[in-house]
Amino acid sequence: MKTGYIIILLVLISISMQAQFKAAFDSNITHNQNASVNRLTTVKEFNRYSDLLPSQRAYALNDTIKTQTPDSMKYNMYGDLRDDNPLYNEKSSWGMVAFRVTLANATTFAIDRYLFNYDFSRVGFNSWRYNLQKGWEWDIDRFGMNYFFHPYAGSMYFNAGRANGFSFYESIPFAYLGSLEWEYFAENTRPSYNDIINTPLHGILLGEIFYRLGSNILDDQTTGTERFFREMAVAFLTPTRFFSRLLQGKLTRLTSEEVYQKEPLNVTLSGGYHRVNDGIAVEKGTNSFNFSLTLDYGNPFEKRSRKPFDYFRIKTDMDFGVGRKILSLITGYGMLFGRNVQTGNLEMLAGLFQHMNFFDNKTFELGTIGFGPGIVTKLLVGKTSSLYTNLHVNLVPFGALSNRFGPDTTQVKDYNYGYGAQTKLECNFNVGGWLGLSFMGYYWWMHMFEGVPGNVPGENYVAVIKPAISFKLYNNLSIGFEHFIYYSDRYPRDYASVHSVRTEQRIYLQLFLEEFKFKK
Repeated sequence: MKTGYIIILLVLISISMQAQFKAAFDSNITHNQNASVNRLTTVKEFNRYSDLLPSQRAYALNDTIKTQTPDSMKYNMYGDLRDDNPLYNEKSSWGMVAFRVTLANATTFAIDRYLFNYDFSRVGFNSWRYNLQKGWEWDIDRFGMNYFFHPYAGSMYFNAGRANGFSFYESIPFAYLGSLEWEYFAENTRPSYNDIINTPLHGILLGEIFYRLGSNILDDQTTGTERFFREMAVAFLTPTRFFSRLLQGKLTRLTSEEVYQKEPLNVTLSGGYHRVNDGIAVEKGTNSFNFSLTLDYGNPFEKRSRKPFDYFRIKTDMDFGVGRKILSLITGYGMLFGRNVQTGNLEMLAGLFQHMNFFDNKTFELGTIGFGPGIVTKLLVGKTSSLYTNLHVNLVPFGALSNRFGPDTTQVKDYNYGYGAQTKLECNFNVGGWLGLSFMGYYWWMHMFEGVPGNVPGENYVAVIKPAISFKLYNNLSIGFEHFIYYSDRYPRDYASVHSVRTEQRIYLQLFLEEFKFKK
């Protein structure tokens, strides 16, 4: 289904390469952003924050924020817009955005049907009538399709709204609209319960993350090669936003000021040797190269009014040399609403968070949606050390877990649907600018139910634990070691219980880019 986006993107790129940049200054709304910020705050009133991940460069910073930023301020403490400028981001009609969602589905369907000739795309009046009459079912698509590709599609529907001037909450209906259209009219299989849950809910989280990252990349003040690569980066990230910018003439628009909300972005890149043991036997197992990317968006300790996803974290892992399952992990969360509190040297952001978990490897598959309270804290320990913690407790209204024998490689359904709860604890102790100690612990309770024939209902308890240590080598480059432990206790109905433990090790080089910006 999602192959179509690639073809669409290539066509749009060829069109954009022929575009010429035209000035579009509006003297009525230009202003000196830096001067406005300087009138409200001074540099001496605050210091920037350190990353929540082990970072050698961040350890030594004096990162306590001592000011209360006025809610009426248009800019954050870094001098960037806290909201998209509505004068440059006009709101389209609901009907126009709905039409663009429908057009995206129609284009993708046409490519699936007439270019790739997929069996599921052979639809017409008979299949539409069948789908409407027979109603919903649980599908049997493979794990990656239901928990990666469908959420990605949902993010595109969501961004059709965000790219056309709609707010976070106003864009949510478009994620459901796109999913419903596809389920009923673009496939000859019956619409599925799991898709109407996964596609919009995960799509909302990924969609807002992609939109915020895209806004950090875009700069309508630039021209030439730099502008081209900025626009192309957003095209790969969110094709629907790129397409909307093309139709609105924004690909060629020049402004005299920044027009999108931007927040500080901490980027952590790591890569190195990855060992997956046979159970806990270190001498038996497989070797691979692991690459990891972690993004921390927004300063959770800046004192300000909050709106959805002003702070989020997302992490992804890829393993090369292990076969088909290269994308092995996507886990992240975004703040829906929250409030900052400070008591002495302890700073906190407390609120409600949305979570996404996607584990897909040879040992287990786990995909969950989570909502619940969380708290992000920073405690200064002496002059050069800090302790960071993240604690979250979530309800899991829907999720999936590989069956009692674990996943297979046949690319068919090898997991069960369920619901439950989860807790997450992340701790990072930054010691004096040269040592990082961290601990991550996730725990899930999942009650599996009968979704499709062959599912095994029952209670499941899964834990993931990962202690790590890192040492500074030079500036923001460090070397680290982590030990990963996976526990699984499964109590399926009518079958014997299953208990398993598996360990991994990783030795890696880590590069930390604090407050990374796509500079001019």
